[in-house]
Amino acid sequence: MAIKEEVLGQFLGNEEFPVTWESETESELFWVYDDLHCPHPLSPMYFDIGGWWLTCDHMFRRFGTPFACDWLAKNVNGYLYTAAIPADPEYAIDAMEYQARYVARTPHMAGYPEKIGVYLNKVLPVYGLQFADWWRDRLVPEMDRNFAYLESRLDEADNMSLAELACLLEDAIDIHDRHWKIHWMLNFAQLSATLNLRAVMERTHGKIDEALLGRLQNSAKDRNWDSIEALWRMKEEARADSELAAAFRHETAGDIRTALEASNHGRRFIAERVERYQKEFGWHAVWSHEFIFPTVREQMEPVLELIRGYMETDYDYPKTIKAVADDIDAAAKEILQGLEGEALEEMRAANDINLRMAPLTPDHHFYIDQGANAHVRLVLVAIGKKLVADGVLDQPDDVIMLRYNELRVLLGDASVLDGRPIVAQRRAEREASYLKRPKDWIGTVTQSQLDFPYLNLWGFPDKFYRKESTVAGEVTGIGGSPGVVEGIARVVLTEDQFDEVRAGDILVCQMTNPAWVVLFTKIVGLVTDAGGTVSHPAVLSREFGIPAVIGSSVATQQIKSGDRIRVDGTRGVVEILETTGPKAPAPEAEFVA
Repeated sequence: MAIKEEVLGQFLGNEEFPVTWESETESELFWVYDDLHCPHPLSPMYFDIGGWWLTCDHMFRRFGTPFACDWLAKNVNGYLYTAAIPADPEYAIDAMEYQARYVARTPHMAGYPEKIGVYLNKVLPVYGLQFADWWRDRLVPEMDRNFAYLESRLDEADNMSLAELACLLEDAIDIHDRHWKIHWMLNFAQLSATLNLRAVMERTHGKIDEALLGRLQNSAKDRNWDSIEALWRMKEEARADSELAAAFRHETAGDIRTALEASNHGRRFIAERVERYQKEFGWHAVWSHEFIFPTVREQMEPVLELIRGYMETDYDYPKTIKAVADDIDAAAKEILQGLEGEALEEMRAANDINLRMAPLTPDHHFYIDQGANAHVRLVLVAIGKKLVADGVLDQPDDVIMLRYNELRVLLGDASVLDGRPIVAQRRAEREASYLKRPKDWIGTVTQSQLDFPYLNLWGFPDKFYRKESTVAGEVTGIGGSPGVVEGIARVVLTEDQFDEVRAGDILVCQMTNPAWVVLFTKIVGLVTDAGGTVSHPAVLSREFGIPAVIGSSVATQQIKSGDRIRVDGTRGVVEILETTGPKAPAPEAEFVA
């Protein structure tokens, strides 16, 4: 369809980053690189059945959003790009879900965007007021039951047939679908609560204090803090026990494990502490929006390394959690100061709802972003083990390099499909993708597409208009958490590099999610390639009170481990003060708005 508004920018591919467009309509959409969730090349199975975008049509339908009606994904040179579909009856574009083609769900009603917004405005406050109760009383028990079912079946996986495991995979996909639908309900409920808090603050105080709002959206009681407390308790036990403490003085997690397994005392610690932690909190990988990365449930070394890190810094959980809780209490009092009468009660009521919603941000990662994906991975790996035992594949996670229907064909009759050459080709293609640098966006940019409210998670529209620094040794991004700090950069691109982060380092990485929270107990600053002011790295940096520059697009390419850098989280600028190698030249701007 013809573009109805001014084109602000367009990138349809070039020799360096070619793009194949399925239709002219597809090229007229604004496709954003999802480095916030999937900074690595995609696995075929995750792209087919694991994406967060698979349930977005449900979200747009349920809430009656006037600004979009579906959210599509596109695999470009191995990387994930997504685009929102305007709620326009004239849009007709093919899409893919579960490796099956469908037409993006657009409304038939003429004038839908203008008419449906009233409905959204009517129902949204209900979610803001009541969702915290729904979450506690109905949705968390439902998700706990789902996980308990999958885990009980996984415990019996060795005794199950391939057909039974195939059925379990479909159950896991259905549960994944349900949890993500809950995710979007929560997302809109939080949006309602936050918008109301901002509106009441502006009405009663005459202005919006962003810093105060940020403090009020922190949480001191959620599943992330439960995980940190459990690690701290293991650290305290190990520190007080000379035999355990000696084991944790080894340099690597592998050596620590060997030392622990060499004694009854150490084996008991593993069985009663480490494995128990893995069973409760291990349902995530470092990059949780994928199936290809092993989870903490499958490997204890990350847990041992974390305990060792806590011992090195003598991390004080009670002191930290008290400081966070005290600051939230102080912020809750501060927002009421100077108010009286009706304004006081209105502000108090809005903040009470906000405080009940705040813990749901980290909690939903536990149950959905991390937990739902991790449980699907474990079912896939269980199937992979059977196929390896049957001589069909070489290693269990080979199944993740197959497409959804390829796996089902293999499960139906392994003699009709040779999986090995397919897996080998897919692994080679994924490795080759690492050689390409993904663009921040592709397609066509218009004002209405830039206005899509979710794009601030990825740092748009700032990223679109921002010019990269022309100063050598300077990286520009978005101010994610205010303050200035100098220190040694530690670039983390792989799970193994978690071990290299030391107390006082400035973490430089592509993105963070709740699985990275443990590093925040060590670092004094953060720089990321991905994210906007409301994304996880920005929110968590503010919660921990450390300066952060986010959404730089190039930090992990420009900064090297060992560089001394200054992070200005207020201006969104990183200076490389001393470098361990040749200073990278300032990049040329690639897109001109």
